[in-house]
Amino acid sequence: MDTPSNMMELGTKAPFFELPNPSKTNEIQSLDDLKGEKGTLVIFMCNHCPFVLHAIDKLNELYEDYNERGIEFIAINSNNVEKYPADSPEKMIEFQIERNFDFPYLYDESQAIAKAYDAACTPDFFFFDEKLDLVYRGQMDDSRPGNHKDVTGEDLIIAFENLLLGEPQEEIQRPSMGCNIKWK
Repeated sequence: MDTPSNMMELGTKAPFFELPNPSKTNEIQSLDDLKGEKGTLVIFMCNHCPFVLHAIDKLNELYEDYNERGIEFIAINSNNVEKYPADSPEKMIEFQIERNFDFPYLYDESQAIAKAYDAACTPDFFFFDEKLDLVYRGQMDDSRPGNHKDVTGEDLIIAFENLLLGEPQEEIQRPSMGCNIKWK
């Protein structure tokens, strides 16, 4: 079932988290440790969702472009791994190696962080400024698996560029769409 973002209110402070990073021997990493100098993109995602698989290479490309400009990405997997073993922490490590992305990929076993962010789907994107106020939430771009639109990352690029240039964000922000988060 395709599930859209809930679209948390703009200006909301990023809810704090401390979560284990399976790729770093479950080292606990916090929002404060990881946040970007100029902006932070929090991505709720998982390993097996076709919408994530559709977007991950472009996300990695965006990360390479914008990380050096002060924008950090933090991915979080909140899926129920008992029912969806493909999203287990071991598989998170494999997925990160296979797709060769460098941004942190944390495991939210209790699902408390997904609830704090009112995350609904994978992938769900929340972009915060340097003060950790929400400035953009919604889709990466118009492409979806099977709709034959190019994966451009356009909506995120516009949000990143507006932030870096000190320009206001677009008033119309379109929800992301994906598989629903697998709640317990």
